[in-house]
Parts: sequence; C-alpha cells; structure tokens
Amino acid sequence: ALGRSAMTNTTTGDNNTCVGQNAGANITTADYNTAVGSDALLTSTTATKNTAIGYEALEATTTGSYNTAVGSNCMKTNTTGASNVAVGQGALNLNTTGSNNVAIGVNVLDANTTAGNNTAVGFQAMTDNTTGGLNAAIGREALFKNTTGSQNTACGTYTLYENLTGSENTAVGYVALEKNTASYNTAVGSRALDLNTTGSSNTAVGYQSLTSSTTSSNNTALGH
Repeated sequence: ALGRSAMTNTTTGDNNTCVGQNAGANITTADYNTAVGSDALLTSTTATKNTAIGYEALEATTTGSYNTAVGSNCMKTNTTGASNVAVGQGALNLNTTGSNNVAIGVNVLDANTTAGNNTAVGFQAMTDNTTGGLNAAIGREALFKNTTGSQNTACGTYTLYENLTGSENTAVGYVALEKNTASYNTAVGSRALDLNTTGSSNTAVGYQSLTSSTTSSNNTALGH
C-alpha cells in the first residue's frame, strides 16, 4: 500500500495492491485486488479480484467481485455488480448491481444501473441505457438513447440512435435504424431503414433500403 490512508483498515486480506490516497481504505478481508488512484476501491470490504485504475474507479464497490475499471470515475457507484469490464472515463459510471457488462469508451453505458450482459464499444455507445439487457452496441453513439430496450444489436455509427424501449432489433451500417423506436426490425446497409420510427418486423438489406419507410410494418426489401 502506498498513499495516505491506503488500505488503512485491512485485517486479513492478502495479495492486495493499493496506490493513492484512500485507495482500498476499507478493505478488510478481501484478496487479490488492485487499486491505483485516489479513492479507488474506497468502500470495498470483502470484494475480491477487482482491478480499479483511475480517480474514484470502483469507489462505492462493497462486495462486487471480478470487476475491471480503468479510467476516471469508471464504475464509480458500483456496489455489488460483478464481472464487469469498463475502460474509459465515466464508463459504467452509475452502475450499481448490473453484472457481466463490457463498456469500452468515454461515457459508454454511463447511465446503466442494474442491467446486465451488455456489450458497448465506442464513444458514448449506449450512454443512456438504464435497465436494458443483452444488448450489443459497437460504434460511436450506437444505441445512444436506449433505456430499457433489450436484445438489440447495433453495429455502426449512430445505429439505433433514437431507440428507447424497442427490443430485438438488428442494425448494421452507418445510421441504420437511426430513428427507430419499435421492435423486431433488421436493417443491414448504410442508411437502411434510417427513418423508421414505429414500424416493426421489417427487413431491409442494402444501401438506403427502405429509407423512406417511417411507420410501415412487415416489409422486406433487398437492394438499393
């Protein structure tokens, strides 16, 4: 331990490394933790095998284990959430009990609280998500406004950007399904179904496929 009040309350915990003011200050019996940065793993007591690097990373974690947080405020409010990976300033910042999430990028999954099994990679991807689970978002601001929608796949810049509660959508390509709020749509190709709002159960494959469709449902289009 190196730093003012670092690991100050440790009793029987083994193989912990804490560097920085208050880093791991409340660890008592926990083992195999690494905390680097002021207030990193501050409130952790018995949580094990966590890695927290950055100011206030995993600050509120108490018993959540197997987390990796790299970046300022990463997983700051996490308490019992486990097996999460957060890399980037503010990634999974508000997470409390959500587990098995992967967040890579600035403010990725920033508002996530209890949702689990999400994977988000890219600047502010899924930044508004709260309880939506089993989503995959890759690209700048992909699934940006998603809150409770689940089982969505968004790959590409701004894909499914406006989606709030829609579920089981697949969007691949620049701004595919950008305005979508509905469910069960598949869009593959740049701007495919990009203006769709409430239409559901559509399939569009190709550049600008079904680009003019807004509220229609049960359509299939192949090609530009």
